[in-house]
Parts: sequence; C-alpha cells; structure tokens
Amino acid sequence: MRTFSAKANEVDRKWFVVDLEGKNLGRAAVEIAKILHGKHKPTFTPHVDTGDFVIVLNAGKISVTGDKMVQKKYYHHSRFPGGIKEISLEKQLEKFPERVIEHAVRGMLPKTKLGRAMIKKLKVYTASEHPHEAQMPEALEL
Repeated sequence: MRTFSAKANEVDRKWFVVDLEGKNLGRAAVEIAKILHGKHKPTFTPHVDTGDFVIVLNAGKISVTGDKMVQKKYYHHSRFPGGIKEISLEKQLEKFPERVIEHAVRGMLPKTKLGRAMIKKLKVYTASEHPHEAQMPEALEL
C-alpha cells in the first residue's frame, strides 16, 4: 500500500462563512486555522496547501475571557530608534477589528511560504455582509 500525497493542482477548495458574534477569539482562531491549513480533510498533506477559503463576519463582536481587553497588547515598530508602538485589544477592536482575527489566526499557521499562502485565503469583515456570494459559501458553526 502506498501513502497518498495530494498534488497542488488537484486540490478541491470550498468556501466557508463563519459568524463570530459572541464567540471566543482563541477557540474560533483554532478552528479557522485548521480549515485554512486543510487538516479537516482526509487528503491533508503537510507540504501542500490543501485548505479551504474562510469568510469571517462580525469580527468586532468577538469575546475574550478575563481582563484581556485591557491587558493584552499588540506591538509594532516603525523601524526608527524608539519607534515601538503598543495598542490594547480594546482599542484595536475599535479601530481595526479585522487585524485582531488575522493576527490570532496567523500565529497558528506555519511561518513559511506555505503559511503566507494559507493566510491569503482568509477574508475578514466587520459587518454581517460579504461580497463573496458568487462562491456559494457554506455556513460553518464553531
């Protein structure tokens, strides 16, 4: 018996839509990362991008436990001396709620070219509508 190995041109991709209103950030990010990576499929192959597309709705209406809204910080640097910036989760959700989801999911994907290709299949929206109706996405319950 031979081990099955998926080919990049033979991958059948589906579209899923996820509503994150009231869902926990970390638990939702784990499930989204699994789908982007393709681990939910029996044809999963580690060196091939076998994952599906994921559309995330209501990104600003996620929940977290404890005092993470105030204590959790996001950092970025301007590449100038003393240019480190920090923003709390609470303010990040007000200004750029889609970045919170993208950051959480990106941290759960491989840090390689393959991981960068996987994160491009994630579409995050703050509203409950999306422009991907033509792809006929399936509703995914987390």
